[in-house]
Amino acid sequence: MAVGAERWPVDAGDVYQRLGPAVYGYLRGQHVEDVEDLLGEVFFQVARSLATFEGNDDDLRRWVFTIARNRVVDDRRRRSRRPRTAPGPPPDAAGADEDRSLELVEMLGSLTDDQREIIALRFIADLPLATVAEMTGRTLGAVKSLQHRALEQLSRQLREDPTGDADG
Repeated sequence: MAVGAERWPVDAGDVYQRLGPAVYGYLRGQHVEDVEDLLGEVFFQVARSLATFEGNDDDLRRWVFTIARNRVVDDRRRRSRRPRTAPGPPPDAAGADEDRSLELVEMLGSLTDDQREIIALRFIADLPLATVAEMTGRTLGAVKSLQHRALEQLSRQLREDPTGDADG
């Protein structure tokens, strides 16, 4: 066992309680077809493999989001191999928080897949730059550059329409 690493004393339900909302946000920001289904796949894998996990809180977060990222990559591969169908109607927004979340997801949709992935891992998953670089197989400089361009794009969108109202 590595120095500073400890056997994780929690069950998959505890991990889901702590990280489920952040993983859900990450998946949603990645525009996967069925967020709930993919979330289930992620935590099914977590539950299957948790007994072999060793590490601290940061290691756990990195491990869970690596699983989530791998599922997103798999989902994109599956979608690229089959014809696309028109999406159904958007879900009804339950309130202001849901409206803001939908606006954010729409804004993230204006980013490239690479930019969206970096922003989601950095700010939804709350992972450090070095971890994101390692997970995505990019250099630290490339991650910083993608993050910078994405944040500039989002900033431009907010300046153009700070209320989120299409009519201005």
